[in-house]
Amino acid sequence: MSGDLHCHTRLSNGSLSIDEIIALAKSKGVETIAITDHDCLTGTVRAKIIGERNGIKVIAGAELSALDPESGEVVHILCYLPEFPDRLEEICHYNSNARKRASQYMMLKMAQRYPVTPDLIKRCATGATNLFPQHFMQALTEIGAADGFYGKVYNELFVPSSDNNIIVKPAFKDAKTVIEAIHTANGIAVLAHPAKYGGLEAAERFISYGIDGIEVWHPSANEALSSQLLGFAKKNKLLATGGSSFHGLYNKDTLTIGSYCTPKAQLQELLGYKAKIKRLQKKLEAQNSAE
Repeated sequence: MSGDLHCHTRLSNGSLSIDEIIALAKSKGVETIAITDHDCLTGTVRAKIIGERNGIKVIAGAELSALDPESGEVVHILCYLPEFPDRLEEICHYNSNARKRASQYMMLKMAQRYPVTPDLIKRCATGATNLFPQHFMQALTEIGAADGFYGKVYNELFVPSSDNNIIVKPAFKDAKTVIEAIHTANGIAVLAHPAKYGGLEAAERFISYGIDGIEVWHPSANEALSSQLLGFAKKNKLLATGGSSFHGLYNKDTLTIGSYCTPKAQLQELLGYKAKIKRLQKKLEAQNSAE
């Protein structure tokens, strides 16, 4: 039993509802998924209930935004199985407000170049907890200023290396703080798609931040890099996860749920991770008492 542990719904920057995500997983024969909407745990309870009705195991999760204190770049931390999700409300609320403030400035920048109103962009984001580049691009596509969600216009507006980008970086909390918040909620912190942040170098750095695992199987990592990341995870006793980063209509690559998955052995390690940690803690406490 493998599992796609990186799926987005329309609560963030996916195009499908929770019901549709689960129906698709069932049709693809994927028995385990994780809903990992950006800075949002709103759909986890509903997803679990609908999943049970359809024979799909849904792992509670979220993809939390953060700033890498060393590089200063935005990174994403996947949170899995938080026992006290209410303890993550503050970080989700903070990140959501930071993203909204940044979006306001980006809408103003876009309006200077294209006849796109804020109302149109917001309509494209109906049901979402925030605005994402995909919603901006859908608005541009609808008025005929772009021929799709990705390509020349997207590269101009939303790729950092472009001289004409309209990116306004949200003031997220630093990665160490986000990882600590996940651990306070008794959750598991996994560095999402390290291939986007420098691969092994980023993975090495995040060990010192307290990360529990890294995302090994993902569209951003080719087979060779995934193999290197898996070896790195084993060497450093980190969890290894995988997922398609499914966004439905907004997918940048041609893929579906289950295109990238966490293999059975690694999925079982994730599910048993907290019990293992508790056993080690008890063992350590017993040794300290004996001394």
